[in-house]
Amino acid sequence: MTAHSLSPPSPTNSTVSRRVVTVRGAVQGVGFRPFVYRLATELHLTGWVLNAGQGVFIEVEGPEAALDAFCARLSKERPPQSFIQELFCEAMPPAGYRTFEIRESAGDGPKTTLVLPDIATCHECLQEVFSPLDRRYMYPFTNCTNCGPRFSIIQALPYDRPNTSMARFTMCPACQAEYDAPTDRR
Repeated sequence: MTAHSLSPPSPTNSTVSRRVVTVRGAVQGVGFRPFVYRLATELHLTGWVLNAGQGVFIEVEGPEAALDAFCARLSKERPPQSFIQELFCEAMPPAGYRTFEIRESAGDGPKTTLVLPDIATCHECLQEVFSPLDRRYMYPFTNCTNCGPRFSIIQALPYDRPNTSMARFTMCPACQAEYDAPTDRR
């Protein structure tokens, strides 16, 4: 995953606050960072999200009401394969973020995040595999954030492609573009 940012519209007549959010559980390899990115940008929040050995760390800034909605929606609208064990939202003074971005993972510290077992192929991937017009037609190893190998390919935490057995395989430009897009399920 590479860093992505989007400049949200400036909130009008609102006091900017910040939340430091820690999410622990099965929150890596399930599309949690792109979900956080989409939620934050939808709510016009700024800040960042990253994977770490202990889970997912987030800092968000914006109006109080949007921050409250963000923290509430994190668990209500989480990706389907994720499991939130603990969710902490701590109020802090603003840091002055201007965009929201997915940051490179932090590999230091204890490794306590949960790793999911391998997950059966989802409906969307099966449709692609059996659609003659899809570039994944009859490709048996297709997967996305909702399905595919997890436990069998992980070599280290945080759960990022370079820490899996897939690291030595270079993605084609089309796959890389999907992987880099926070709005794509891959």
